[in-house]
Amino acid sequence: MRPLLKLTFLGLALATSTTWADGLQALEQFLRGTQSGQTTFTQTVTSPLRQGETVARSKTSSGTFEFSRPDRFRFQYTKPFEQLIVADGQTLWLHDIDLNQVAARKQSEVLGNTPAAIIASAADLKALSTVFTLGNAPERDGLEWVLATPRNRDAQLQSVHLGFKQGQLAALEMLDSFGQRSVLKFGAIDVGTRLPADRFRFTPPAGVDVLRQ
Repeated sequence: MRPLLKLTFLGLALATSTTWADGLQALEQFLRGTQSGQTTFTQTVTSPLRQGETVARSKTSSGTFEFSRPDRFRFQYTKPFEQLIVADGQTLWLHDIDLNQVAARKQSEVLGNTPAAIIASAADLKALSTVFTLGNAPERDGLEWVLATPRNRDAQLQSVHLGFKQGQLAALEMLDSFGQRSVLKFGAIDVGTRLPADRFRFTPPAGVDVLRQ
């Protein structure tokens, strides 16, 4: 099992509680106040137990993440496999270096109810109301949490937990409809460096197979 950034990896009824940290406020601060950024990440993908298994199988990968609102981001996996995912505003590109293959899909068709829509697309909480139901979740691990549930019941993604620290995104925890759990932990986000537009452009290398869906 290769730990890919799934497009299941890759909403708003507001719920509040006086005993929980206000993750929704942190999310709103992040959406309105962070227009671009770059950071490192680690991702751990854990599969549900199979019959006879007592220990869950998991794989960990790492790399860098960059984004620029609206609708542009770049995930570059460096370990243990090289893989690049680029959203240029029109097309989502996935380049698997080992397979010498590129997959291309219309961005508007694949990102609407994914965590990528929260990270790089949505302008504020109101903008998420058509695709996600959001609510505060209990504080843990020193983070303020938001629970996001897709309104589309046919979505492959069951839920997303977003963890914030001092107004910046620190973690994403995703559960898909197959019971697979993916946890991304981000380093400190550098929001002071202006990212050039060509960081979010992708041209398939010569000789690779390009699959357009």
